[in-house]
Amino acid sequence: MPPTRPGALILVRVALFRSVERVFRELGQMLMLAMNAFRALPQVPRQRRVIAEQLFEIGNASLFMACLLSFFIGGVLSLQAGPMLTSRGLGNQLGGLVGLSMCRELAPVMMGILLAGRIGSAMAAELGSMRVSQEIDALQTLNIRPVPFLLMPRIVAMTISLPCLVVFSNLVGWIGGATVAAWNIDVSVPWTAFFANLRETLLLKHVLNGLIKAVLFGLAIGVIACHHGMATIGGPRGVGRSVTKAVVNSIVVILILDYVLTRLFLPWDRM
Repeated sequence: MPPTRPGALILVRVALFRSVERVFRELGQMLMLAMNAFRALPQVPRQRRVIAEQLFEIGNASLFMACLLSFFIGGVLSLQAGPMLTSRGLGNQLGGLVGLSMCRELAPVMMGILLAGRIGSAMAAELGSMRVSQEIDALQTLNIRPVPFLLMPRIVAMTISLPCLVVFSNLVGWIGGATVAAWNIDVSVPWTAFFANLRETLLLKHVLNGLIKAVLFGLAIGVIACHHGMATIGGPRGVGRSVTKAVVNSIVVILILDYVLTRLFLPWDRM
């Protein structure tokens, strides 16, 4: 008699187990990559030129888009919340609302997603192309370790650049919110009142909240992009798969980290 086939439930369990196993395996590989990059930090002075080139590329590719995105994010906040606050006699509180929303949530999350799409994909594609064309194997043959030579400068540059973009995003977002608040006849909050309430409401801890998130988001994007780039197999099609995985996984990790960090920062924000 032919052997009986396993039931559909068993196949689902096996597929689920393999998916979970693959996720944890990739998480372990990313943690090992992050630890190896951390051990390579003493070589930062030797790689400062490469880090500076990566910082310039990240800023050159993202600064204009970050400012444009932030201006309209701040404008939309004022456009949505302004009329509701004004109808309740709280129009002068709009500056604090926009400032807190930008600093604590929208600026770090949106800039992280922007860098994941523009820079993380480019990193994964560059490293993936080097992997499939055996350039990384050639470096290892020459006794040049890829982590301090290729990966660490990119991870450091991403970790530094995202908080800098968040600072620009905050400033431009406040300007966008103030502009819409002043020009929208349903709000009509002057610039002076908007920024006066912003100064009263916004504290240093709120700015640091967003910057800490940005540092961790940048670190996660750099590690994920480098991991998927180095794990590329299968030629040009494999490069495309690695880029897609790098972007999607970076966005998912950013949103998960955002929730976890927000929950951890709640007692600090209430002080």
